[in-house]
Amino acid sequence: MTFFQHLPSSVLQAGAIFLSIIIEALPFVLIGSIISGIIEVYITPERVYRFLPKNKFGRIFFGTFIGFIFPSCECGIVPIINRFLEKKVPSYTAVPFLVTAPVINPIVLFATYSAFGNSVKMALYRALGSLLVATVLGIFLGFIQTDSIQKEHRKAVHEHDFSGLSKGQKLFQVLVQAIDEFFDTGRYLVFGCLFASLVQVYVPTRILTSISATPVIAILLLMVLSFLLSLCSEADAFVGSSLLTSFGVAPVLAFLVIGPMLDVKNLLMMKNYLKTRFIWQFIGIVSGVVLLYAWFVGVVL
Repeated sequence: MTFFQHLPSSVLQAGAIFLSIIIEALPFVLIGSIISGIIEVYITPERVYRFLPKNKFGRIFFGTFIGFIFPSCECGIVPIINRFLEKKVPSYTAVPFLVTAPVINPIVLFATYSAFGNSVKMALYRALGSLLVATVLGIFLGFIQTDSIQKEHRKAVHEHDFSGLSKGQKLFQVLVQAIDEFFDTGRYLVFGCLFASLVQVYVPTRILTSISATPVIAILLLMVLSFLLSLCSEADAFVGSSLLTSFGVAPVLAFLVIGPMLDVKNLLMMKNYLKTRFIWQFIGIVSGVVLLYAWFVGVVL
């Protein structure tokens, strides 16, 4: 107690904000990690492929919306997408799934709803932004860029075969996968919460006000920030909500929409499996659509 009494009040304030964000976010990260473990053990790309529609538009929308019942954290989504592609799932189905699965699933939507003070509107705007980006990417891959997006001599994917395990062994593997996911996600969450708390305490309000006065610059800034922080989609809403008063709705919305699609760890994994040309196309399309969508929402609001 004596040690804390000697700390500057600003440090104590930042610590309190940091802990409040962490405490709010951890239950959602834990639930999301368990669901991710269940998917890893019990659901295979082959099962998804059986349900694919026959026409191209149907497959685009299938990939866009299947994330609602087949969720996956963006921390492990790229290897899953690579498995889909290797099982001959079309790129215009797999890539929209990559974009929406970490966002439109019930856990992330409920986390967003809770983080913004039970705001249905914010959760809805986030989901719509994700669906819009996925649809644009699906149309691009289905009708414009029809070449293979996978590397010809990519590294082999390390796949786990859980089919031969007993029920008890499968449950154990669910826990193992969930624990790995939880701790992998947790480190990014800690850095994100720490950054958000420091911004609130130490960055002068007049600087934030001057940035947010120019909507496009504010949106671009939080898009870059989201990329650098590389937060998990089950936790980024709590960091985003802490930035709302400083930047406004449109920049924070861009932060929430683009985060699960573009971050440092995802791009490194994509570089391993996908062609460099497509990665640049992906970055350009995602960034452009998110920027326009967030700006439009900001104008409407």
